[in-house]
Amino acid sequence: MRNRSMAGLFMVALLATATTAPPVSAEWEDDNWLSNIIGPERLAHGDEFGCHGYEGVVTAEEIWVIEACKGYIAEFTNASRWDPYPISFGVPGQHLDEVTATALVEAGFEIVGDLLTEAPEGLTTMTRNGGSLEQGVADRELLESVEEDALVSIYWEARKDDLKLREDEGVMSWLEQQDVWFTTWGEWHHHRMSGNEVVVTVEGSTITATLPNQSSWAVPGTVRLQFDTRVVRVTDFSGMDLMVIEANQRNLLTGWSETADGLLLTIEPGMTASIELDGEPNSALSTPQVTFNGLHHAVTVVGHHTTNLFQWSSDFQKSDLVFTWLIERPADIEMNWALPVIAAAVLIAVPVSINYLVKRDQRELFE
Repeated sequence: MRNRSMAGLFMVALLATATTAPPVSAEWEDDNWLSNIIGPERLAHGDEFGCHGYEGVVTAEEIWVIEACKGYIAEFTNASRWDPYPISFGVPGQHLDEVTATALVEAGFEIVGDLLTEAPEGLTTMTRNGGSLEQGVADRELLESVEEDALVSIYWEARKDDLKLREDEGVMSWLEQQDVWFTTWGEWHHHRMSGNEVVVTVEGSTITATLPNQSSWAVPGTVRLQFDTRVVRVTDFSGMDLMVIEANQRNLLTGWSETADGLLLTIEPGMTASIELDGEPNSALSTPQVTFNGLHHAVTVVGHHTTNLFQWSSDFQKSDLVFTWLIERPADIEMNWALPVIAAAVLIAVPVSINYLVKRDQRELFE
């Protein structure tokens, strides 16, 4: 019996060796959810896809990751509804060295985040200022004290190693009921820039607003027009009426909405809008707007280390929240080369050992 037990232990030891041998990380996998079902749905919802590099690789030590990650995203999806190429890159820590910053700029990235304490030259920094969406970690009090025209970036990571994290449904539900603009890093950044580029002229009873084409993302911009006459009609360059934006609209689109002293106008690059008034105004004032539709501030949830879009987004399919996904190409975990050898050894050695020990027991029994 003791020998049979030893045979069993021998088999267990071999199997344990086979199953605990360290995996070897080679190449990288593709997250096909970026192009299949989930990716297109998230794009239509207004989300943005940025970069977070390659899993297991430190970007500052392997600069090639920057261009490689950009190409990886471009192969599977557009970065947003405004442009095909990504402009946002997630970097760890509070400092970005000059070499990495230069490589990011040369690759066409414009935005970095989200713990940096200062903005490198040529880049805009987005700061994590809304805490985390993780259950038990989310900070509603922090989210209730946001300054006007600010962009709130909320951290989200669906998995850490083998642990699946849960979102705070209470905070999510509360956020979805707030009068805030749901946006992304790139959209918020370029909306502000576009608003500053709108050119306004007045001729008689007509106000004309033009937004020139932009060198990067073609994101609409908003201006507030103030005047002392009534609006008769707002049209585009072809004479078609521009859409009226409802007060409860929280996703960026083009159009206009009336205010007590004029209107809010949102137009896209390359577009000219004409505002026909019922008389010549005594004065007309144009003010670029940081936040869309007169909303108090903007909110985005930033999905960090997104190696599997389905896992990261599955709990938000019916949510109004808009996400900035920082995509990280997942590592391809291959079996150790020794595993097949060990498995073969188990198949051969265990029966042989048991047969030998059984015959040995029988001989000892009859001696």
